[in-house]
Amino acid sequence: MVNKFFYLGILCGCLIFCASSCRNTQKKGELPLTSSEQLVLEWESSLRDDYAHFSQQLDSILPLLDDSLFYCRGLILKSRAKMFLADHDSALWYLDRVRDFCADKDTTDADIRFLYSRVYNMRGNALARFSLVDSARNEFIRAYQWCLPYSGKKDLLNVSMNIADAYVRGGRFDQGALWYRRALAFADSLQMPDQERFPIYYGLAQVNMELRDFARCDYYYDLAGSYYDKMSVYEKHVYLNNRGNSYYYRQDYQTSFEYFRKVLRLLDGRPEFEFERNLAKVNLGDLFLSTGQLDSAAYYLDQCHGFFRQMNNNSALYYIDTQLIKLALEQNNLALARERMKQAVTPSYVEPNMLHIRNQHLQQYFEKMGDYKKAYEYQTLNQHIDDSIRSGRIKMRAAEIALRYRQDSTLLRTELLLNLKQNEVLRLNQWIYIGGAGILLLAAGGVIWFLYWKRRRDAEEWNMRMAITSLKLENVRNRISPHFIFNVLSREAVLQSGKKESQNLMNLVKLIRSNLDLTNSLSVTLFDELDFVKTYVKLEERSLQPDFQFLVHVEEVDVKSLQVPTMLLQIPTENAVKHALRMKEGKRRLWINIVRIGNCVEMMVRDNGGGFVEHSAAHGTGTGMRVVTQTIQLLNLYNRHPILMAVNNVEVEGGDIGCEVRFSIPIDYSYQLKKEKKHRYGEKL
Repeated sequence: MVNKFFYLGILCGCLIFCASSCRNTQKKGELPLTSSEQLVLEWESSLRDDYAHFSQQLDSILPLLDDSLFYCRGLILKSRAKMFLADHDSALWYLDRVRDFCADKDTTDADIRFLYSRVYNMRGNALARFSLVDSARNEFIRAYQWCLPYSGKKDLLNVSMNIADAYVRGGRFDQGALWYRRALAFADSLQMPDQERFPIYYGLAQVNMELRDFARCDYYYDLAGSYYDKMSVYEKHVYLNNRGNSYYYRQDYQTSFEYFRKVLRLLDGRPEFEFERNLAKVNLGDLFLSTGQLDSAAYYLDQCHGFFRQMNNNSALYYIDTQLIKLALEQNNLALARERMKQAVTPSYVEPNMLHIRNQHLQQYFEKMGDYKKAYEYQTLNQHIDDSIRSGRIKMRAAEIALRYRQDSTLLRTELLLNLKQNEVLRLNQWIYIGGAGILLLAAGGVIWFLYWKRRRDAEEWNMRMAITSLKLENVRNRISPHFIFNVLSREAVLQSGKKESQNLMNLVKLIRSNLDLTNSLSVTLFDELDFVKTYVKLEERSLQPDFQFLVHVEEVDVKSLQVPTMLLQIPTENAVKHALRMKEGKRRLWINIVRIGNCVEMMVRDNGGGFVEHSAAHGTGTGMRVVTQTIQLLNLYNRHPILMAVNNVEVEGGDIGCEVRFSIPIDYSYQLKKEKKHRYGEKL
């Protein structure tokens, strides 16, 4: 499996929240901060997820900041909000204003160095959005250098993570791991709790994913995922996206689908995350293409193509164009593939992995065109790229292990020295510690015994209450049942026999009997299903009169032998009566047509009730149709040829609009749920 490219556009931004930790610049002897200045300090510690609202509030506070230093800090916050709103030009413009302010100031001043560090850190994040990896890394390193003389370890930690991200994006996984571990060292010195370290954890997971060490990758992802609820919306998006990629590389497409769909659900209704949402759509398009779902792949790739073209993000467009070429080849549309190759953008730098993917598609194209010489040239070129990628990954992994070994050895020596000093102190106080520990153990043992006894007594009482409640519920259930109701109705029907009104009662008894029989199986004969529907319509016919007509047409189908899913025709018929015909004025028509076409039986339920209108007063809850669709989806997993279903508004006789529910059922369709599932209609799981 070759590498993908586009996930790299995500990881770099994941630490923007962390990169602006609060720094109190009030010095001893100064006057207290104004309320507006204090607000800037509070906002520097974190940004909310509603960046548009945050930007508007910041506009109202900036004019109140007379102090130039705080005004510049407000501009930096404004640039960060603009970056999250995908307005990168405005973000860079605000940063340039701050840099111009600092240009003629004393660079030994701690406040000026602080502003410089923030400016270069933010510029690095902005450049990373456009995949300018080397430039972004240089900006982060400059931010780190400006931090060194004045800053606390928290600022160094945040910038270290950004440097690590930039190295990972540039393929320097050994250096990326080194800087992530440096960030962990800063976190240790700050005694930062684990729940605040998750950006470092999923950064290390990303490195190990690139090195194809999936065991260590999952270890770090699990550490980060345990604090998922503590993450902001953006950080959740980064975690889900990157973890989805890790399963993509293992070709576990089903799990990868789950993570990318969670990303879309997370960002739904949040316009400030348009960039991230479109990256998730690129991921889904690639997954659908990899699993042969061409229509879905085309849908997602077309959606995000326009967004990145408008952004003029050539790196993203190169990848999307590559997938669109593959899509055309999978559709055997060589003309479209040739046209897309002509229109494809070419960035100034193309990552070897992406070039490898494009060359594969070109090889496939020339093979289909019959130009085997050209296809062989691309195959040979790809073999060289394969060897280069594999060799580079091995070198990076060896370098990462060597760096980890050297760093661990240094830490081990330091830890040994610390342990020796600690042992000397412990020996001086060991008797005090032993005595105190003994008392604590006795007290803890007493508390544990008391809690165990109390918990055991509570558990016994709870079990007794549950048993009593269960017996009461069982008694209630046994007092009355559908069979009891059916028997009473049957006796009443016998007593009313001979009277005109007894026919409806008999039909109701028949309907209940059929419903009890049908609910115990996944399928029934078409004869039984039609008989149930006809009985139901007879019961409802009086409320639909006058001008109601019900027509059933069956052609070339053995209704007594053909099996269909339970309630397949019943639920669309009930929906037509309850939500369409009952409230219609004038002629009311209901048709059921069943005809065999080839190896399939086509079934259609149609009415003239005005058609399906979502969110209308007569729309209903949709529970019935969900039962039908979920039953069909379950059965389709065990059949090579699926049942097809469609719901459309159509024009019917007399010019009316009606709703039509259509099913296509293969003649040899099986209703047995076998142990060996088949995925995607024929492909074994």
